[in-house]
Amino acid sequence: MAESFRTEKDSMGETKVPANAYYGAQTGRAVENFPISDLRFNRRFIAAMGLIKWSCAEVNHRLKLLDEKKKSLIQQAAQEVIDGKLDNQFVIDIFQTGSGTSTNMNANEVIASRANEIATGKRGGKDPIHPNDHVNMEQSSNDSIPTAIHISAAVALKESLLPALDHLAQALAKKANEFDDVVKIGRTHLQDATPIRLGQELSGYAHQVKLSAERCQKAIRCLRELPLGGTAVGTGINSHPDYAKQAIAVIAHRSGIEFVEAANHFEAQAAKDGVVECSGFLKTIAISLTKIANDIRWLASGPRCGIGEISIPSTQPGSSIMPGKVNPVMSEMVLQVCSQVVGNDATIAFAGSGLGSSFELNVMMPVMAYNLLQSIELLGRAAHVFADRCVSGIAANRERCESLVEQSLAMCTSLAPLIGYDQAADIAKESFKTGKTVRQVAAERKILDPAELKKAMDAKRMTQPQADMVGSGGG
Repeated sequence: MAESFRTEKDSMGETKVPANAYYGAQTGRAVENFPISDLRFNRRFIAAMGLIKWSCAEVNHRLKLLDEKKKSLIQQAAQEVIDGKLDNQFVIDIFQTGSGTSTNMNANEVIASRANEIATGKRGGKDPIHPNDHVNMEQSSNDSIPTAIHISAAVALKESLLPALDHLAQALAKKANEFDDVVKIGRTHLQDATPIRLGQELSGYAHQVKLSAERCQKAIRCLRELPLGGTAVGTGINSHPDYAKQAIAVIAHRSGIEFVEAANHFEAQAAKDGVVECSGFLKTIAISLTKIANDIRWLASGPRCGIGEISIPSTQPGSSIMPGKVNPVMSEMVLQVCSQVVGNDATIAFAGSGLGSSFELNVMMPVMAYNLLQSIELLGRAAHVFADRCVSGIAANRERCESLVEQSLAMCTSLAPLIGYDQAADIAKESFKTGKTVRQVAAERKILDPAELKKAMDAKRMTQPQADMVGSGGG
């Protein structure tokens, strides 16, 4: 059965759109103009567009620019956009006009069309609600699209990433407490170093994630200033003097985030430094998670021929050819996500540079929005899954930890304050040459009485400061 179409009009004339579509002529032209990828704006961005249109209708009514009936129709349709009921009508490719005008008009047309359907039973058209004159009243794509970026990203940070990071930090802290009595060998430069408790090692990871959560809060603050009200170039042409402040107050109330009007609308529209800064925090979070995930997969390597100081949950078979092989797939998932986030940050930085921001407007906003929101969502999901399917199931291989500590040449470190660096180094060399432990070589040489040697070679004492163990250090 052939698809049916209806005729819609814009300033360029008539064009055909699918009869069952809520969008109109400008959206239809954009679909034809930008058949570039399968990438589209995500749920949070579409919801932010709906929130902007809902809030603007509210304020335009207060300012007596929009009557009660039109306000109600716009808000009813905009709420459906917020709720995700019309997501399939947002059909334009991410790689489009750099201001996002096509997507702004997509939102305007969908809301107007749905409002008109509510009022008349007929989908489409511009009566009684016009997409430009009513839905887009006092707005420009140049201020509404960057406002949607800030709203959607801040909400995603608050609702998705921050709780996931808190969850991961708690999971790591719980394991740190559980394994605080497990002494293992430390490693620096990928070589054996002095002993450390497994709990101490994990506490470092937990604190990294706690700091990541704090960076997430800072990232939200980067986005608090909204460009709404600047209209075309930041001057606020065609807008009421009280409009922006009031509309942003409505957005802040409904979103639960303390958004404020941009201190300088010309900066807010000409540059996207806040988005670049926010992405920088996400990149830092990704680097932290990379270190943690990588360390955990190495500590669990083996299970017999690697480090093997911990074991991690077996989640799935690891090989199509090697029976019984299980891989650290959760760590590998995190590493891939973090690689994507670092790449997204490079795209955002490039888009936010002078190549994207020229004079009064940045013209790479759609791709910035897509990458920023993808980074937030990926990090949030990865952190939560990693906590539940890997960290929570970590077990300490206590015998393996004890064995590696005893074999380590770094055990001679505690002897240095007692017998001198050179003599301690000589013991380490003999230990390596003969295969004996440092403890065995030191006992054979009778450098200390047995009780003093036992105290000096107590690995657990080496995991914290001791007044009688002061000496030279280094990497």
